[in-house]
Amino acid sequence: MTAGLPGISTFAAGLESDFDAVTAGLTTDWHSGPVEGVEGRVNRINMLKRQMRARAGFPLLRKRVLRT
Repeated sequence: MTAGLPGISTFAAGLESDFDAVTAGLTTDWHSGPVEGVEGRVNRINMLKRQMRARAGFPLLRKRVLRT
C-alpha cells in the first residue's frame, strides 16, 4: 500500500500482516468484562500508573496501588 502517509501505510501493513487476529477481534463475542470486575481494577491501576509515570519511583507507585 502506498498512501503517501508513513503512519497510515505502517498501520495498514500491520493490519495485513496479522489479518487473522484482526478478523477474530472483529467477529468474536469475547470481551474483557469479567476480567475488569465490578470495580474496574485494571482501569484504576492503569490510571494510577499514568498519573505517576516519570514522577515517582516504583516504591511510591506500589504504596499507592496497595493503598487504594
